[in-house]
Amino acid sequence: MEKSPKVGIIMGSQSDWPTMRHAAETLEALGVPYEAKIVSAHRTPKRLVEYAETAQERGLHVIIAGAGGAAHLPGMAASMTSLPVFGVPIESKSLKGQDSLLSIVQMPGGIPVGTLAIGKPGAINAALLAASVLALHDPAIRTALNEWRTRQTDAVALEPHDED
Repeated sequence: MEKSPKVGIIMGSQSDWPTMRHAAETLEALGVPYEAKIVSAHRTPKRLVEYAETAQERGLHVIIAGAGGAAHLPGMAASMTSLPVFGVPIESKSLKGQDSLLSIVQMPGGIPVGTLAIGKPGAINAALLAASVLALHDPAIRTALNEWRTRQTDAVALEPHDED
């Protein structure tokens, strides 16, 4: 039996998946059940409202929202749920994701969105942050997260060497 998703990964379009798949892969590596959906703040607003308003009752604990350009998705989702929302700015061609970053990070007081780095590092860190929230009450996720960090630490060489 599959576990019900604890983390929702949403993005504005299919073109965001090459970035957001890194959040999914990180959650998979940690054994965190998730769902991934395309939910556009501009093109599918009714889908966004339904998604955000039902997220908690469907068992989600955290939402990771990737968005590019005007990047309204994370803020709009956060305005409709009390769940933590982590925003991942998608790198744009014209402004390299700075437009997305500034849009997500400039939320008004009262509607928080945890904003991560632009692109792949942001997607990975959003997943790690979501897992950290879940780990507060889930020993299995806490163990997986600690093991992830140990592997990461162990992978760092003590001394530099020439690369071949």
